Amino acid sequence: MSDNSKPIYKRVLLKLSGEALMGEQGYGIDPEVIARIAGEVKDVRELGVEIAIVVGAGNIFRGLALSAKGLDRASADYMGMLATVLNAIALQDALEQHGAFTRVMSAIEMREVAEPFIRRRAIRHLEKGRIIIFAAGTGNPFFTTDSAAALRALEIKADAILKATKVDGIYTADPTKDKTATMFETLTYLDVIQRDLEVMDTSAISLCRAQGLPIHVFNLNTPGNIARVICGERVGTVVKPEAPPAG
Repeated sequence: MSDNSKPIYKRVLLKLSGEALMGEQGYGIDPEVIARIAGEVKDVRELGVEIAIVVGAGNIFRGLALSAKGLDRASADYMGMLATVLNAIALQDALEQHGAFTRVMSAIEMREVAEPFIRRRAIRHLEKGRIIIFAAGTGNPFFTTDSAAALRALEIKADAILKATKVDGIYTADPTKDKTATMFETLTYLDVIQRDLEVMDTSAISLCRAQGLPIHVFNLNTPGNIARVICGERVGTVVKPEAPPAG
């Protein structure tokens, strides 16, 4: 990224999976990885970009997997929501060690460790330059953190969703299993739904499609990629609205 690069977005929502926080470990949080992510987020904030984060919990708890083994689905989802709060607090600590001002806002009230999610307050925090970490998903079972990311992005009027992954973008097939898989530079929401591409769940894609909110899918493991995406460089895959009909 050149020194003259300027952000193309004023406000974004970064979607981090829980797996992104564990690095090469099989479980939990890798302090070096979370410190690197926090440093990149702080750099983006210093570009003048307002940034909110939705974090998952796959590094700690997988509700769907346990639900498939017999645990009540609603109970499993609530357990997963609580696990996202653990990740949010860890990320908050890492950001504050980099000198960033942060707030954790939870969809499930736990006032000792997080503020309750209130839309207008969240927007005010962003306007004041604070980095917000949204925890506990939507607060409802049967909704993923992808849906929470789409919902919160629309509520705070974000200009785009940045979906951080472990691969370079969206591929025709899983590139870790199929060496012939090729990466898309751009896709429409309808492409994602019709091709059944595993980007975000269908509910999240539909929400973004209804409001024309672009989704950037990129590799978080490449240092500097968050800033590159925000500054408009061709990184990863962009999911965007369908072209309007000619005439």
